[in-house]
Amino acid sequence: MSLRHALLALLTVEPMTGYDLSKAFQASVSHVWHAPDSQIYPELRRMEADGLLVGAEVPWGPRGKKREYHVTTAGLDAFRAWMNEPLSYTRERDPAHLKAAYLEWAEPDAARAALHAHIANFDEQRVEWLAKVREIDTGTSTMLEKRLTHAPASEHASIRAYKRYTYEGLIARAEHEIQWAERGLALIDELNKTDVPLG
Repeated sequence: MSLRHALLALLTVEPMTGYDLSKAFQASVSHVWHAPDSQIYPELRRMEADGLLVGAEVPWGPRGKKREYHVTTAGLDAFRAWMNEPLSYTRERDPAHLKAAYLEWAEPDAARAALHAHIANFDEQRVEWLAKVREIDTGTSTMLEKRLTHAPASEHASIRAYKRYTYEGLIARAEHEIQWAERGLALIDELNKTDVPLG
């Protein structure tokens, strides 16, 4: 996946300004593809230059203007082509698991702290993703409801199902990481038992 495909995915819902795209990105796509504003705005300009988007000035506030982006036919074709091509997997960079392989170098308390931080991180994500599933189920997901208003009614069930499926995968991954870290904590305790001599 690339940033431009994530942006095209959002723009298939409706035209948006860079500011609106950034907000929508953080509320949805950023769960699977992180990008700061410093990457989003230059990519929008490149996409416009490549003919995937067309920008138009729109009023913003009492006197200001913002550039609103509309996806072009070429942009829709590029997104559809990307969706239909096989995914190429890249090698992962995973500092938590790399560090875990060498925990014998860490003090037990530092190792425990690292695993507790890992649990806290994934528990926070799990809670957030469970909330997203609730929004899908209750019809309170702003972006999803906008997407549904632009889609034929015959596609609504599949759109909802695929969004839910995505978050279910993220929840399962978070739960797996929490369980893995909990096993690590038990392992640290087991490896650091001190035998008390019998008196």
